[in-house]
Amino acid sequence: MLAAVTGSEGFIGSHVVEALVRSGAQVRAMVLYNSFNARGWLDTLEPEVLSNVEMVLGDVRDERSVHEFMASAEVVYHLAALVAIPYSYRAPRSYVDTNVIGTLNVLEAARQRETPRVVVTSTSEVYGTAQFVPIDESHPVQGQSPYSATKIAADKLAEAYQRSFGIPVVTLRPFNTYGPRQSTRAVIPAIITQLAAGDGQVRIGSLTPTRDFTFVTDTASAFVAVGSAPADAVVGRVLNAGTGREISIGDLMQKIGGLMGVAVSAHEEAERLRPQQSEVGRLVSDASALRECTGWSPGVDLESGLQRTISWFTDSANLDHYKTTAFHL
Repeated sequence: MLAAVTGSEGFIGSHVVEALVRSGAQVRAMVLYNSFNARGWLDTLEPEVLSNVEMVLGDVRDERSVHEFMASAEVVYHLAALVAIPYSYRAPRSYVDTNVIGTLNVLEAARQRETPRVVVTSTSEVYGTAQFVPIDESHPVQGQSPYSATKIAADKLAEAYQRSFGIPVVTLRPFNTYGPRQSTRAVIPAIITQLAAGDGQVRIGSLTPTRDFTFVTDTASAFVAVGSAPADAVVGRVLNAGTGREISIGDLMQKIGGLMGVAVSAHEEAERLRPQQSEVGRLVSDASALRECTGWSPGVDLESGLQRTISWFTDSANLDHYKTTAFHL
């Protein structure tokens, strides 16, 4: 099977590439051009994985680039996106260009090429603050940040192309993925790297929101599952991928400190806070639909996942990639 992956060089994308290769697929990976000839986290994958990966320079914002990239692909995993919520307040148009127009280009190429399966990546952020928990796929969506608004738009484009043109699309909606290779813009790497480099003081935003954290290998296996499941089980559906368990950011910080053997104190910083009406207070998933139609379930509990993430980030070869004191948008 030839699987094409946009956003392949990123955190989740690189793990999806790895999971696909280990499942037996040949992978074509779109890599966003840069003058350093860097291929993101793909550069760190093992040679036996990379031997099954064809890397193609491209940009989802460019219609022709996407159309050529998707030639002969049996399944397209569309992960390319701008994802940092704080930066979306500063440059919302760039999120529209990448997240909305980029998704439109993928869907239109799939229509023209008659691609057998397209997996569009959503996010739990589209739900906004939970109106009921656990959150299933019937929960209303609410754009509480420019980022989440663009992801809602992308989800609705996928829905429209499936209903209008019969494009075989499935939309996967992961809940708060974490693990090795994640940016320190995310809360778990931010806590770990600050504790690894400092004296127990953690610069952080609000401690009260709760999240459903899913280890990255579980998220990657969810992508593989929806990409390979029978069409009648998944096509046209939106499917949550999460653990169904929540933890507050404050409790998470203390748990990480305990695992690292460090007494933790929090220092709330204004620049790390979202605007009041933009903060998402509570996210916890109901992933029973995904389990029922694919058999997927998360295999890594939070403590084990945190231990693996801590081990990766505290390895000096990995920690050196990060600026531990700066706030990353």
